[in-house]
Amino acid sequence: MSAAAVFEMGMNASAEIDDLPLDTRFELGAEVTPIQAAFLERHGYLIFGNVASSDEVERINQEVNRIESEWIQDDRKVINGVPIFKGLGLENKPMMQRIPFSSCYSDYIRQFIRSERFEPVRKLIGDTVRIGDNEKDGCVVNTYVNVPGSVYPKLGWHTDGLRDLFYFRMPKQMLNVGLHLTDCPASNGGLRLLPGTHHQGFFKMCFHKLYFVDHKPDPKEVTVETRAGDLTIHDGRLWHRVQQSPHTGAASVRRSMYVPYLTDDFEPKSESSKTPFYHHLGALARQLKLWRHR
Repeated sequence: MSAAAVFEMGMNASAEIDDLPLDTRFELGAEVTPIQAAFLERHGYLIFGNVASSDEVERINQEVNRIESEWIQDDRKVINGVPIFKGLGLENKPMMQRIPFSSCYSDYIRQFIRSERFEPVRKLIGDTVRIGDNEKDGCVVNTYVNVPGSVYPKLGWHTDGLRDLFYFRMPKQMLNVGLHLTDCPASNGGLRLLPGTHHQGFFKMCFHKLYFVDHKPDPKEVTVETRAGDLTIHDGRLWHRVQQSPHTGAASVRRSMYVPYLTDDFEPKSESSKTPFYHHLGALARQLKLWRHR
């Protein structure tokens, strides 16, 4: 079934989702259902429960930990022009808090994200979609931890559509597909979304909130509660943020992996790729955080 057909069925089913709560957890089947498509079109996100088994989550975490250990030992700072978010984690030890291109360094992750179970997600995004292992930032693993010296305890309000402006392109639809590798109830912070804001105009997408600086809760925000193995899809044009955990240390750790499903021109990156301007700004901000900690 084509993405256009799924979208049309979703529009016809939109009336059926009026009574569905905003925190509805769906089951990922052989294809995306009309109600699921309608929910995504209206609200801008979906939550699928138990997509990965506990054994698969454990293996992915082991692979991420291996990559982190090797990159710390090699003192890697940049991968294919994309900076690694490196801060201090548990026991004041170095920690890679944002690992780009993970599937390029793990055969297991590379094969896992191509599992047949994700075919409905791929078809939802487009008939010609591909996984960009070595494009943009690749398959990114984010690890949030609330300890002194962490450069990634939270993330302020933003949309991912703004990223296109740095490439002198108008923002287009981008569905972010995230596999959650730890439990994250509302009591431990986590993803917050403003439903429906993917339909906003250009001006609001740019200026509705101060990008990355504004961390204030919004009365209309929805908390995305997830368990290890859950899959979430959200439109990158939505306003969203990551709430800091009220806990500290190991209890505050949250990890997720985002799969790069792409439909635009093939633009592979390599070790000779230049670092985008916005990444330079982010790297400077992280260095300032570490400097204040010292």
